[in-house]
Amino acid sequence: MTKSRIHKNIIIIGAGMAGLTAALYAGRMNLSTLVLENGIVGGQIANATGIENYPGFAKVSGKELMSTLQAQAESFGAEIDEFDMIQRVQLKSTPKLVETDEHIYEADVVIIASGMNRRKLPLPEAGRYANKGVHYCELCDGHMYQDKVIAVMGGGNAAVDAANFLSKYAKKLYLIHRSRLRADEISQQKLLENPKAAVMLETEIKALHGEGRLESIDVFDKKSNQESSIAVDGIFVNIGVEPNSSLFAEELELKDGRIPAGEDCRTKIPGVFAAGDIREKEIRQLTTAAADGTAAALLAEKYIVKLQGGKSEW
Repeated sequence: MTKSRIHKNIIIIGAGMAGLTAALYAGRMNLSTLVLENGIVGGQIANATGIENYPGFAKVSGKELMSTLQAQAESFGAEIDEFDMIQRVQLKSTPKLVETDEHIYEADVVIIASGMNRRKLPLPEAGRYANKGVHYCELCDGHMYQDKVIAVMGGGNAAVDAANFLSKYAKKLYLIHRSRLRADEISQQKLLENPKAAVMLETEIKALHGEGRLESIDVFDKKSNQESSIAVDGIFVNIGVEPNSSLFAEELELKDGRIPAGEDCRTKIPGVFAAGDIREKEIRQLTTAAADGTAAALLAEKYIVKLQGGKSEW
C-alpha cells in the first residue's frame, strides 16, 4: 500500500510536558502542527497523583494537568496522534521526513520531545512475570495488591515515593536497594516511620520464582554475604530511566543517550530542536520541560519564516 504524503509546518515527537507545550505555542502561531506519541499522552507525569511544585497549582494530579494542556493545544489547532507508530526519521533533508505506519510526513521543523522510559528489571526471567507480579507503574497497578506483600526495587525519589504510595495497599512492603537511598529526607523519613515498611539496603535481587505468577524473590545481602528468599505477591521496579533516542542515533550525536542542545533547544541540524527530558541538560523538572517546549516552538516559528523568505513578527 502506497503511503500518503502529508506536509506539516511542525512535527513534534512526544506528547509530554515539553511536546504539548510546544504544540500549544505552535498552534497559537497558526502553524500546522502534528504531535506523534507512541505511548500515553502526557508522558510519565500523567501518572503522578499529586504535583505540588508546578507554579499556579497548590496541588494537581498529573492526569488533570496534562489533560488540560492537551485540550489547550488542540483548541489552537494542534493534532495529536497516539496510534500511528514512527518507523523512521530523516532529519537532515529539506523538508524533513517522518515515516509512520500509515503516512509519510514532510515537515519544515521537527521538535524531538520523546522523553524517557523506566529501565526494566535486569533479570532473564523478568519478562515471564510481566504484569504477573512484575510492574513498572505503581499508580496503574498498585490497586491490584490490596492486602498483599509488595516489594519496591530502587533507591531514588521515584522508588521511595512509589513505596510510600503502595503502602496504602500493602499488608507488608519491602524497599530493596543495592546501595544507599538517594531520595529526599522527607520521603525517606515517611517510609522509615511506616510500620508496614522494611528497608533493605546493600541488598540485590538475584532471582524471581513462581508458578504462573510471581511468588517469591531471592535476595543477596552484601553486608552479611548471605542469600535468602522472600515471599512477595508483586514487585514494582524503579531503577532509573532510559532516554527514548534510538530513533535519532544515526543523525544526531547522543550524549549518554540524550540529545545535545543548548537552552535554545537547537540541535546541530537546522530546523531540529530537542526539548524536555530528551535534551542533555542538568535540571529536569516539569517547569524546565515547559520552558523547553516554549523556546523550541517560538524559535521554530522564526526558522520557518526565514525558510520561507519572510520575517518573524516577534
